[in-house]
Amino acid sequence: MAKQKGIVKLKGTIGDFTFYKSGDGYLAREKGGIEKNRILNDPAFKRTRENGMEFGTAGKSGQLIRKGERLLLRQASDNRVTSRLVQVLMSIIKTDSLNKRGSRTVQDGNMALLKGFDFNLKGKLDTVFFSGYSLAFDRAAGSLDVTIAEFIPNETIDAPRGTTHIQLVGGVCALDFVNKSFEEDHAFSTIIPWDMTLQAPITLSSTISPATTVPVIQVVGVNFFQEVNGEMYPLRNGAFNALAIVEVDQL
Repeated sequence: MAKQKGIVKLKGTIGDFTFYKSGDGYLAREKGGIEKNRILNDPAFKRTRENGMEFGTAGKSGQLIRKGERLLLRQASDNRVTSRLVQVLMSIIKTDSLNKRGSRTVQDGNMALLKGFDFNLKGKLDTVFFSGYSLAFDRAAGSLDVTIAEFIPNETIDAPRGTTHIQLVGGVCALDFVNKSFEEDHAFSTIIPWDMTLQAPITLSSTISPATTVPVIQVVGVNFFQEVNGEMYPLRNGAFNALAIVEVDQL
């Protein structure tokens, strides 16, 4: 592929060349490749079809996760989160030892590989939030408690320039990949001044249906705010907010 140069950027197809925009800018590539009908039917492309099916599974699974966390992702994600998430999900699919190649799934793979996934590389949780926290998930009760030890915001949270206040978030999301449905709940702390004041321990409690049988992911995040004339505004529209999957509970 080649990068487009010049003032006018093109999109679409002209002759044998396709012009498009990606995360790397405006690109151009020559049309070509194998006919679609051959890929769909030729035995020689069986592996290609299997890979395509599993890539599609990863894409749909990633979409479900993003939908489940949509409330937080509005202001805590980067422009490559979709492709990065699909990459991890493809790794999970490959660990599925129950189903045949081409039919492997996320829920039958090792979903623990999602642990530590940051939705926003501009604000990685482990490089932003240094205070200790503990997780207590009760599948039978459908409850998650994220308990944050007492902390001094200015010492334990590495906030971007312009921050005056912070907010902590904890949440739980049950993912039914078979029926393409989810159930989620999140809890937010109060908006806390980013200063040297010692904060008492905080418990963020969220709930889902008791005794669910589907995989459950748990997330923790930090939101940054700037106070202007007594009003709180998401700092740079949430560009540096942190949100990560900190635990996965899979039957």
